[in-house]
Amino acid sequence: MSSKNTPSIAVVGATGLVGRTMLQVLHELDFPVGELRLLASARSEGMVLRFRDSNYQVQALGPDSFHGVDIALFSAGGDISREYAPIAAAAGAVVVDNSSAWRMHPEAPLVIPEVNADAIDAHRGIIANPNCSTIQMLVALAPLDKAFGLTHVSVSTYQSPSGAGEKGVQQLHDELAKKAGGKSPFPHRVAFNTVFHDIEEQDGYSMEELKMIAETHKILARPDLPVTATCVRVPVLGGHGEAIQVEFERPVDPQQARSVLENAPGIVVQDRPQDDIYPTCLNADGKNEVFVGRIRRDNSRTNGLHLWVVADNVRKGAATNAVQIAAELVERGLPAFSPPSRW
Repeated sequence: MSSKNTPSIAVVGATGLVGRTMLQVLHELDFPVGELRLLASARSEGMVLRFRDSNYQVQALGPDSFHGVDIALFSAGGDISREYAPIAAAAGAVVVDNSSAWRMHPEAPLVIPEVNADAIDAHRGIIANPNCSTIQMLVALAPLDKAFGLTHVSVSTYQSPSGAGEKGVQQLHDELAKKAGGKSPFPHRVAFNTVFHDIEEQDGYSMEELKMIAETHKILARPDLPVTATCVRVPVLGGHGEAIQVEFERPVDPQQARSVLENAPGIVVQDRPQDDIYPTCLNADGKNEVFVGRIRRDNSRTNGLHLWVVADNVRKGAATNAVQIAAELVERGLPAFSPPSRW
């Protein structure tokens, strides 16, 4: 293992869209990487990826991949995470997992560093990265909850196909070029269209919508908070937008909300719609912050507000949040942990 100040890092799913972005973010945030180990499926073995000034060969993921690793950043899908995250934790690595596999597990903290960084202290080897849409929503809502007391949340999301990874981006490109073929990751054409996530859960909600609800309850430690969501794919290459309606215990006006948000970590307020200044997916593309605008009263609710929230879903919604969790671990000195007897 490297020292606690320069931990050894493994990236699982290193050749994927989020994995490659993790490498970019590690570099941009000047993360103190000791040894770097790039892991992926056997078909990617031998591929060369560049990090900082060096080339690294991708290794095939296997049961012995994590000896000597301090932090393992996972972005290879739920099945891989369910199989290999406990193996990595048993080898002494702290796993930061980007899939949905561990988000609701009672032993795995679900962490957004700007919102509930102290939850990291309770980890037992696996820390879960929330859903991309949940992350950007709660970065914006948590400081407002603290100031005014949330009593109701209703969100509609406008999500990029990039949320489905490289194949989602390629599907949109192919459809726009009128050369789409093979199996699409979406149930309908996504170019020039709006598409719901697969709706196969109870009461007509999609899994994406249920994730936002359940994760909000866990991260805010507010299991009784009324939350509802409608999640839609829209044909933008990068960035998720969210129209959020919220109600509070205490009176709040838009200027008070702006002031709170302008002083909150990880947020950029762009709220001069009369001058056409408000968040857009193109504004957020390639950036790590959450952008908030169109802050206005909801006249249909007592103490209600409308917000428009945009973030790069591959960055803050995935790679950046994971790296920020890793940075918190380093800041806390990579404290020792004891994995449960069975995950």
